[in-house]
Amino acid sequence: MKWSYIGAIVVGAYFLFPLYVLFLLAFNSPTITILARYPALLPISLTLNNLVVSLQGSAFIDPLVKSLETATLVGVITLVLAVPAGYGLSRLPRAIAYPFLVLLLVTNMMPAIVIGIPIAVEFIKLHLFESVEGLALAQTLITLPLATFILQGTFSSIPSDLENQARVDGAGLLRRLFSILLPIAAPGIAAAFLISWMFSWDEFTYAILLIPYHSTLPVTIYSDVTRGNLLAGVAFSLVFTIPVIVLTFALQKYLRGEYLAGGIKA
Repeated sequence: MKWSYIGAIVVGAYFLFPLYVLFLLAFNSPTITILARYPALLPISLTLNNLVVSLQGSAFIDPLVKSLETATLVGVITLVLAVPAGYGLSRLPRAIAYPFLVLLLVTNMMPAIVIGIPIAVEFIKLHLFESVEGLALAQTLITLPLATFILQGTFSSIPSDLENQARVDGAGLLRRLFSILLPIAAPGIAAAFLISWMFSWDEFTYAILLIPYHSTLPVTIYSDVTRGNLLAGVAFSLVFTIPVIVLTFALQKYLRGEYLAGGIKA
């Protein structure tokens, strides 16, 4: 048990260290971080000047709004498609459902750059290029298989006797779905939405291919960093992190193994 705690601490420190470095860059004087030969790893001279100067001299509101719109739209579209797909797969025999789930997940293994270019060509024809709606539809290709996988496991965990009893009482499919299944499956649905939202929030490849001129915040951060404006990139990164932290804490009770087990649990 002791080694488990040590392992958890080491893994936690490994994942939190980049955030700590981001904090140092944002709130320490540049003379002891990015301009120093040996950057300090301690908060020595905390200041807000880095953030104030960077945010005043850069336009990040529009990219931030586009990122919020895109991630939220991706979460909604994903649920609209994944809920019926997950429910349908949960009612199929495993011999049919599992190969289909594996096939869905295999599509996520394809590099985004490979399928992003033909999608961009088609979206130009459909007038979806350089639009939030087009970007959300493309990013749904990433989130839909995983959300379907999660919801298939969620619906499979609901006893079929509940649905059979409602069917005997005369409830149709839609009534069973909205009155019985969806309320019970709410934690899994929330988990699927959160995962989809977070996958879309920092997605980069589709954003730079499909909405390159007035893009989302990840592309804006990349542009600022590559132009040498590192402090602006740091400031944007902090702003970029806040919605993720807020949403994660708001829905953290759903981020548990039983809601994310998907088809493995069924």
